[in-house]
Amino acid sequence: MSTSLNAPVNYEALLGSDFQSLIDHRCTAIPKDQIYAANPNWVSEIVAQSDRPVAVLRNLQALLNQGRLGGTGYTSIFPVDQGIEHSAGSSFAPNPLFFDPENIIKLAIESGCSGVATTLGVLGIHARKYAHKIPFILKLNHNEFLSLPNRYDQTMFASVKQAYDQGCAAVGATIYWGSAESTRQLKEVSEAFQAAHELGMGTILWCYTRNNGFKVDGVDYHSSADLTGQANHLGVTLQADIIKQKLPTNNGGYKATKHGKTHEKVYTQLTTDHPIDLTRYQLLNCYSGKIPLINSGGESKGSSDLAEAVRTAIINKRAGGMGLIAGRKAFQRPWKEGVQLLNAIQDVYLDSRITIA
Repeated sequence: MSTSLNAPVNYEALLGSDFQSLIDHRCTAIPKDQIYAANPNWVSEIVAQSDRPVAVLRNLQALLNQGRLGGTGYTSIFPVDQGIEHSAGSSFAPNPLFFDPENIIKLAIESGCSGVATTLGVLGIHARKYAHKIPFILKLNHNEFLSLPNRYDQTMFASVKQAYDQGCAAVGATIYWGSAESTRQLKEVSEAFQAAHELGMGTILWCYTRNNGFKVDGVDYHSSADLTGQANHLGVTLQADIIKQKLPTNNGGYKATKHGKTHEKVYTQLTTDHPIDLTRYQLLNCYSGKIPLINSGGESKGSSDLAEAVRTAIINKRAGGMGLIAGRKAFQRPWKEGVQLLNAIQDVYLDSRITIA
């Protein structure tokens, strides 16, 4: 295992019996030869054959060449937009250093991340100091969370031209699939992604589901494999170059809500209840992996963060995914611990013992 600021993680001690279940699993529902798993040649083999302009190839390759995972085909992206999405107080009070936007970029660099994904203001105020040191990803839209009553809607905060002027390698956006506002959001994001490609930038789509109807009889299906898989399929249709998705926690969202359309083989032949199989179904919906899947690190819960982050990384990697995009688990703790946690995630992708299932 690679050297990091902390000692190499003992997976068995950290994850207990869960580790053996993750490391021994073999995907038989969707075998690995039926998907395009993350690898160092993705830009040359897939993106270069597409209609993306040449500059998009350069910028996506820059993401794959940066940081501790450079040259592996995997990415470790540091995202910080929670100051808007959740409030600056709730996000940064645990570690007030991050009210200073420069520390967002500095932590991404020090921890060896592939890129930093954050807001117009953060990137803009430090663009000339750091745009050439780490790939910038401008998050174009956000859920503004100050209005009363709270609204759950993604609103454009920035333009693609501003991302280009800041020297960004890519832009990111969120669509709340299933929400009443999703059709407006998909139109806005589709137009923004077209403009980003024309200016030579890659595109990353946060493919989240959002509808109170996705909670049925006390069970939350927002992160079910079938609903998130369809969200991913809609996202790649908009020419997202990379899909960001929450790790699946269950399945059968379509069957519970009794809306839309599905097929029984989704549940009997293409998935099992194993988290790696559920994540592989998410990847299958990303054009069989030709559009890479990165999973989110999730909220910070305290002492369990390291175990949860490592577990998510193992599941993503073994499913064939491209990496993690983890923020709160790192920046809501002391600086050194944040670096160590991000390094531990990266070490999973550097560990040759952890292979595609």
